[in-house]
Formats: sequence, structure tokens, C-alpha cells
Amino acid sequence: VAREQHLEFVNELENEIALVTHIVTTEKNPGESLEVYQSTGSLPLLLPKAVAWAEEQARQVASSGRTLTERERELARRVGVTQPEGIRVALVETLPLPDDPALRAAALQAGLLGPGMVGLTLGHSVFICRGHDTPRLLTHEFRHVYQYQEAGSIVAFLPGYLQQIVQFGYANAAFEKDARAHERVEV
Repeated sequence: VAREQHLEFVNELENEIALVTHIVTTEKNPGESLEVYQSTGSLPLLLPKAVAWAEEQARQVASSGRTLTERERELARRVGVTQPEGIRVALVETLPLPDDPALRAAALQAGLLGPGMVGLTLGHSVFICRGHDTPRLLTHEFRHVYQYQEAGSIVAFLPGYLQQIVQFGYANAAFEKDARAHERVEV
């Protein structure tokens, strides 16, 4: 099913991909020279890279992140998570960015990652920037855990999530609207 969803996602976006322009930092002089290119066919190439990157980041947090406190487990339950004991949280200075230049550029351009973002959920692994671990952000990210849980895996969830981002924009993506609707400011 996940493979079929992935192929369907790729096929639906092929026409849109030709119109997308990415700004990519060249690998030879990072931060100095910017190269603009038409990304004809690059998004289908980016999806497997995005899934692989997400799965690797999730593995790292699963092995080194902290478990939830009882209070945090209750917050997770309130937004639908059935197994909050499986969630791991990594408090970080900044959210991780992919090393791959095209993948990094796509994530930044779509608003998925970047300076204004303070939380990221990949499966049962949650990144939170230090100083932002509030009930509101935690419940938002825990709702994403619920969404991954419902999909069954990162590879099953990510194509649909990214399709929403491409089609409607980050703020208007249904999964983001759902997460915002489940934010809680109190325990």
C-alpha cells in the first residue's frame, strides 16, 4: 500500500514539478554561490531521499531521545496517541536539515524546515528546539505522532503529507490544520 501511495503521489506531481524552481546552494562553495535550476523530475527523485532522511533522523532520536514524562504522556493521549511510551523527544538547538542540497532547498522553500520552525515529528521521534517545549507545541507535535501512527509508518505517511504541502502550502495542509486544532495550552 505504501509503495502504491508513493507511486500515485509521484505520478500526480509530475506535471507540477516542471514548474517548480529551487534555489540550491552549490556543493563547491556552500553559502557563497547560489544556483537556480528547473527541477523537472526532481521531486520524484527527492521523495525517496526525504523518506530515507526522515527514517534515519527518527532512528537517531529513538535511540538517544528522552522518554516522555507522565504529564507529557497524558498530553499525547489527549490528542489521540495510543502508545505515548513509544515517543522519544530530542531537545535541540536547531532542527536538523538534510545534507543533500536539493532536499535541503526543497524543505526550506516549502517551509517545512528553517529558522522559524521549532518542532519536527518523524514517526514517534520528536525534535523540539530548546526553550519551546510548551504544552501547545508538544500537543501539536504529538498530534503528528498520531497521524504517523494512523498511517502505519514514515514511508506511508510522508508522501501524503508532502503532497498536501505542495498542493495547499504548509499552513493550509490538512495534516497541519489538524495538528493546530489539537494544540493545548494547559495540561
